Amino acid sequence: MQTYDLIQKTRRKEPLTEAEICFLVDGFTKGVIPDYMMSAWMMAVCCQGLTTEETSALTLAMRDSGDCLDLSTVGGVTVDKHSTGGIGDKTTLLVAPIVAACGGYVPKMSGKGLGFTGGTIDKLESIPGFSVTLSEQEFLKQTREIGCAVISQSGNLTPADKKMYALRNLTATVDSIPLICASIMSKKLALGADCIVLDVKYGSGAFMKTAEDAAILAKQMVDVAKLAGKKCRAVITDMNAPLGCCVGNALEVEEVIHLLHGEEQNRVTELSLALAAQMLFLSGKGDIVQCYRMAEQALTSGEALVKFGQMVAAQGGDPHITDHTDLLPKAACEKIVTAPQSGYIRSIHSEEVGLACLELGAGRTADHPSIDYGAGVRFCCGVGDAIEADAPLCTVYGSTQELCDRAEKRLLDAIAIRKVPPQKTPLIHTIIG
Repeated sequence: MQTYDLIQKTRRKEPLTEAEICFLVDGFTKGVIPDYMMSAWMMAVCCQGLTTEETSALTLAMRDSGDCLDLSTVGGVTVDKHSTGGIGDKTTLLVAPIVAACGGYVPKMSGKGLGFTGGTIDKLESIPGFSVTLSEQEFLKQTREIGCAVISQSGNLTPADKKMYALRNLTATVDSIPLICASIMSKKLALGADCIVLDVKYGSGAFMKTAEDAAILAKQMVDVAKLAGKKCRAVITDMNAPLGCCVGNALEVEEVIHLLHGEEQNRVTELSLALAAQMLFLSGKGDIVQCYRMAEQALTSGEALVKFGQMVAAQGGDPHITDHTDLLPKAACEKIVTAPQSGYIRSIHSEEVGLACLELGAGRTADHPSIDYGAGVRFCCGVGDAIEADAPLCTVYGSTQELCDRAEKRLLDAIAIRKVPPQKTPLIHTIIG
């Protein structure tokens, strides 16, 4: 079997067998197949796609490239949640403590930022002292005792995905539906949770640009999960505007803490409660209406805030951040961006916001692999809001004034202000499974 021949087959849209896909994944994981050949195959996948059978085989081969966790010692039904990535998406930081406060168990393995989207692990690492690396026993113990734990890919779980994930980010193969499905579901299946809730984004700030493409991805992932014997639902959600008011790691953690305190509510709250309700429903906590009410009670009572603080402390972070967000990293420079005219905010192009934050240092690029945890954007208003000329639109945070100036220009191009208010669109498009 030759890698060159398999690249050609995929390029010609000739389906690979399960054995051929296992050969590719195993060879790349062990370093026998070099990066440039795997990059060529993934580009062929990006251009030509894979069949459902090939996608399932790829997912299972990636899952089986390493260890699989046994969560039976947690002592209850475990439920995992995953988002396909979006701008300002910090729902995991709300959902995990909400579900834990309702008696659920959320063992969560998350990733770093990919492309122009942020990563849950990067957000958590902005908390002073927070460790995203736990031993398997520590991970299970924390999930059992607190109800939630969020870690990065570690140990020997899905090593194939770790290598492919990093390569996709550098080779413009991020937005391939089969590769996204295999990457997400291999990790979910290796983690071993009983139930899986997927938040599949579509729009300008997502890898899937249309609801139709998001539905294709969602159905593939739900089908793969069910074939593996897992309960699974996918919630398709709008990412045509940033989710919440902050984009950037420490800024998003600060926003989450305010939401957990009940000091404000926005679309992050709306989506987090909906996802938490689905997770509790799959966990057998009641019907969907009862589960939504449970989640809402956990948030408004402050019980979820307590769980968040317990999780932070258990993973080495400073629990005082729940009352003192000034302990979070701050950017060296900031700049207020003002509206060039009066009117209504018609749209905020999410991808452009994500790229502006990437330039500010809130994400990784090939040239700048480190992160400025204090960098990002805080919006003063959202889509549909009225605004006067010269009123603040947002505040930009970065390490230099030059970076803030460049981000200002990009953000002004990304924010459309018109005389007529836009038509409102629902946050949740549909639910699959």
